[in-house]
Amino acid sequence: MLDFLIKILIYIIPMYIANSGAMLFGGKTPMDLNIKFIDGKSILGPGKTFKGTSIGIVLGTGGAFCLEFFFPSLTAGISPDFFMLGFALSIGAILGDIAGSFFKRRNNIPRGTEVLFLDQLDFVIGGMILGTIYYLPGFYEALLIGAGTIIIHKITNYLAFKIKLKKVPW
Repeated sequence: MLDFLIKILIYIIPMYIANSGAMLFGGKTPMDLNIKFIDGKSILGPGKTFKGTSIGIVLGTGGAFCLEFFFPSLTAGISPDFFMLGFALSIGAILGDIAGSFFKRRNNIPRGTEVLFLDQLDFVIGGMILGTIYYLPGFYEALLIGAGTIIIHKITNYLAFKIKLKKVPW
């Protein structure tokens, strides 16, 4: 059981780093360049920036590199090329988060408003989808990743709010 949990932890780290890195180090130019979609609404909103996107992907991939370097036997048990898996997970996590923002803007959900499950799972779903190029999680792995992410996301976002890294606790 411990091996199973360690495997899941190592697998999710690049996604978590990418997602939190984008939030922590984002800012400046929005990815949608403030251009409106065909419905007249913002495409993604000001929270999705080129800087946050690129830093998130670099940090998530860097996390995968460190895991592969320091724990090669553990990462090899997931994928023979964990670095590339981490790269895919990081890009997928960012794309999942971007897709969540696109969905919110289409549905008139203001930036910063919580949408239960979407806000907690968009990045791991995106990461897991793109990551299937290198590794396909089993049913119980995916279930635990989803359930664990909902809990971890709630706790870490509340803590980030309390220390003034986020404007809202979700």
